[in-house]
Amino acid sequence: MISEKLQNAINEQIVAEMWSSNLYLSMSFYFAKEGYEGFAHWMRAQSQEEMDHALQLADYLIKRGGAAKVDKVDVVPTGWGSPLEVFEAVYKHECHVSELIDKLVDVASAERDKASQDFLWGFVREQVEEEATAQGIVDKIRLGGDAALYHIDAELGKRQ
Repeated sequence: MISEKLQNAINEQIVAEMWSSNLYLSMSFYFAKEGYEGFAHWMRAQSQEEMDHALQLADYLIKRGGAAKVDKVDVVPTGWGSPLEVFEAVYKHECHVSELIDKLVDVASAERDKASQDFLWGFVREQVEEEATAQGIVDKIRLGGDAALYHIDAELGKRQ
């Protein structure tokens, strides 16, 4: 059985993951409108990945005897700047999500819930990858400038 404190913290993370999903979907729509089909595709895939995280957290809660909840998901921004500015926002957001996951691990640790700690470490490892990926895209855009956007857009459009 999962503690009420940890259940509440995981439910908060579910909402945060759903917000992230909506954020990336908003970015996808923006890129599609601006003609960056590869960036739009990458963001749509990222949106789905974030929703998958929410579902994984919900499934885990249910397996542990808890109750998964869908709470209010706040509105996400809809206006974006250059591709560099968008991906800088992605990197900043992924760093924020990493902090949220770290705090969630701390709650599991304080509750002495080793199973939850183990489960959540998978999210910690994934966040390291997501931060690195976002930073890598920012670096490529900075290095290549506007001239490289076509190639980076095409590269990101190949995401599975």
